[in-house]
Amino acid sequence: MILSPPSPYHSNLWADSTVGLLGGSFNPAHKGHRHISLYALKSLGLDSVWWMVSPQNPMKLNQDMASLENRVANAIKISRHHPRHIIITDIERLLHTRYTADTLSALKKHFPHTQFVWLMGTDNLRQIHLWQKWEMIFNQVPVAVFDRPPRSNNIKSCPAIERFRSCLRPQEQASILKTLKPPVWTILHIPLNKLSATDLRKERKLRK
Repeated sequence: MILSPPSPYHSNLWADSTVGLLGGSFNPAHKGHRHISLYALKSLGLDSVWWMVSPQNPMKLNQDMASLENRVANAIKISRHHPRHIIITDIERLLHTRYTADTLSALKKHFPHTQFVWLMGTDNLRQIHLWQKWEMIFNQVPVAVFDRPPRSNNIKSCPAIERFRSCLRPQEQASILKTLKPPVWTILHIPLNKLSATDLRKERKLRK
C-alpha cells in the first residue's frame, strides 16, 4: 500500500492512531525490515508501521543505489502479506524533507492527531549522533531500538545512550512507550534476523 501525499483526508484517516516509523534507503527492503516491523506492532501496540523509503539517504552515497521507484516496488513486494499494517511510502519526497528530524516535524504538523514512534536498529543507534539535529529525534517522539546482529551491536558506550540514559525505559515498559512524553526510549531485545541490505547487494553482484 502506498501512502498518498498528506491531506486533510489522510489526517483524519490516521487520527487517534499510533504509527511506527521505519526510515531508510530500503536498498533493498528485506525480511529483516518485516521482522522488526512485526515485533514493533505487537510489542509497542502500534496500529501500523510506515516504511519511509528515502529518496536519498544523506549518510549514503548514490553508488549502488536503486531508483526510488524500484525500492518502493520491492518494499511493497516484501511487505505484501501485511498490507493493512505495513504501509510503504515515499512521503519524504512529498514533504521535501531530507533529514529525519525535519521529517518528524513535518509529519507531526500534517498529522496532528496521530502518535508517532521512531523505530530503528542498534546499528543506527551507534551512529545516530552523526545525523543532522539528531537530538531533535529523541525530543519529538518516543524511540524504540531493536537488536541487530551482533547482539546489542556494541552500544554500551554509544553517545546517544550517554546523552539520553536518564530517559531509557526497560523493555518491560515497551507497551506504554507510545503514551509517554519524549524524550523517552527503550531497547527491545528480540530474536535476531541476520539479513542486511548490504549483504543482499553483494549477493546480487556475485550472481551477475
